[in-house]
Amino acid sequence: MPYFLYRVTPERQLTHLQDFEIYKQARAQARALRLQQQAGDPDSIKMVFATNRAEAESMLRETRERQPSEDD
Repeated sequence: MPYFLYRVTPERQLTHLQDFEIYKQARAQARALRLQQQAGDPDSIKMVFATNRAEAESMLRETRERQPSEDD
């Protein structure tokens, strides 16, 4: 399964950036893109492991509830 890189806005708008087959390459590109972001840029760079782009986008759009930790 490939790794997908996306730019995600606070409103959950997705912009597909790239696909990678190798985790290390995807991670390196995600880190490089994060370093290039301007200070105060509200968008985030997300990497997701999924079967296809539709599944990746579905995963990025879902809202997950916060799980309590041991410190709560």
